[in-house]
Amino acid sequence: MKPLKDNVSITLDEDIVQKIKEYSERDDRSFSQYINMVLRNHIKETENKGFKPF
Repeated sequence: MKPLKDNVSITLDEDIVQKIKEYSERDDRSFSQYINMVLRNHIKETENKGFKPF
């Protein structure tokens, strides 16, 4: 069973959108999948450095 997902709306700078599109295509992922992967990796790295926002 796939994990539940939430729909969100965010505003990104155009240059960021273009880079994410390029990277996601290169990685054969959808735009959303790529953003999710990048955010998950960032959270993991941040928590490994000892930062816990909650």
